Amino acid sequence: MKYQSFTVQSSKRCEFIKIGAIVEKHLQLSPYSSGIICLFTPHTTAALTINENADPDVLRDLDYKINALIPRQDEHYRHCEGNSDSHLKSSLFSPSLTLIFENRKCLLGTWQEIYFCEFDGPRTRKVHIKIIGDPETEEKRK
Repeated sequence: MKYQSFTVQSSKRCEFIKIGAIVEKHLQLSPYSSGIICLFTPHTTAALTINENADPDVLRDLDYKINALIPRQDEHYRHCEGNSDSHLKSSLFSPSLTLIFENRKCLLGTWQEIYFCEFDGPRTRKVHIKIIGDPETEEKRK
C-alpha cells in the first residue's frame, strides 16, 4: 500500500496537537485489520510523540520544561534563522513513530495519545503514514 499524507495546522510557536483520531481514520480505510503503522513528519523543527491524554497539565508541563531547558534565545546559538531552539527540540523528540495496530486500532495505553509537536509555528505541516499490514488480515474492500 502506498503511503498517504495529511496536514496539521498549528496556531502557536510551540504546541502539541492530537492526531490520534486522524491516524485511526486512515486505519479504518486500510485493507488490513492488523499490522504496523509508520508515521513520519518531514520537518526539521517539528516532531511526533506519544504521551498522556487524560490530564492537560501533562502537556503544559512538557511545554514548560522543554522551553525552560531549551530557550528560544541563547547567545551561543549560531544558526542565523532564529529557530535553533526549534531544531534542538525536534531532535530530542523524533520525526517518526512506529505503532502496532489490531482490529484497525492502534495498541496505545489507556491514557496515551499521538501528538504532533510543533516547535516553530504557526505553520501548516505534513505527516506521512505508511500502513504495513499482516497479509493474512487483508480484507477485500469494495
